[in-house]
Amino acid sequence: MKLMQLYASLKSDLQKIEDLLAASVSSDLPLLGESAQHLLKAGGKRLRPVIVLLGGKFGRYSLDRIQYAAAALELIHMASLVHDDVIDDADTRRGQPTVKAKWDNRIAMFTGDYINGKALVVASQLENPRIHQILSGAIVQMCIGEMEQIRDFFNTKQTVRHYLRRIRRKTALLIAISCQLGGIAAGAPEAVCNLLYRYGYQVGMAFQITDDLLDICGTEKKIGKPPGSDLRQGNVTLPVLYALEEPGIREELLAEIARIRESEDAADSSRAVKLVRSSQGVRLSEKLADRYTAKALRVLEQLPDISARRNLADIAKFVAQRTY
Repeated sequence: MKLMQLYASLKSDLQKIEDLLAASVSSDLPLLGESAQHLLKAGGKRLRPVIVLLGGKFGRYSLDRIQYAAAALELIHMASLVHDDVIDDADTRRGQPTVKAKWDNRIAMFTGDYINGKALVVASQLENPRIHQILSGAIVQMCIGEMEQIRDFFNTKQTVRHYLRRIRRKTALLIAISCQLGGIAAGAPEAVCNLLYRYGYQVGMAFQITDDLLDICGTEKKIGKPPGSDLRQGNVTLPVLYALEEPGIREELLAEIARIRESEDAADSSRAVKLVRSSQGVRLSEKLADRYTAKALRVLEQLPDISARRNLADIAKFVAQRTY
């Protein structure tokens, strides 16, 4: 079953989660309700809820329980996006104005905090203390990852190892626990839940590397923001780090990054993007993303041979090949 068929097969369950998300972020304060619903209405892949549902298939699947884990994880993800857009000074997200662009930074920060709080309210419907420990631990690590990213803005001396550790915290961990918590909420065996976590971690790493590649190689129409946005914001990603290792490109790319950093207005990053595209950085990044995908598929081979396992394999392949 391919991805569109998978989403179609889960349509009813995903709609219930969508309804729960909308209800969760509603507010008696009109401004807060509108700002919290803004990103929700912009849509998205809902990758984390889908992975939660599939993780639940390895246990006693019950949407009445699993929906709370799925909604809580998506809300945490949404809150992180609202905060990211403030840090990155981003005007668009999913082709729509960001919360901070439509209102301001103050509204965006409190909106993100509100959504995070609502995630914990939703998660409280699940009485398993381990779920709450995993969720709170993930939020802590995500915050550390965000702080590391801020610390490393325009840092061209950072290593690939630093980058990988950062994206593990910022992105991979939430996808890993999405898969894991689906299994835990459904009462799957601990060994199975651990394998689900390992699968999700590998997919999460591939997801973020692919995301960073799209920022270099994608089009504004496909990715919903201008290419090179990461560099304009100071985020030195994997393809850039690899490009900086090439003697024939390094000095010119360093000069471009320095120019972007020193610009008082929104700097043009097109020259830097062109340099990275002409380097081996794109190919090497694709190769590493493929390695993480291959690891995810190998983990799946250790799980029970049910349809959900094949669905998770389709997701891993989609993540590595996606163009948006």
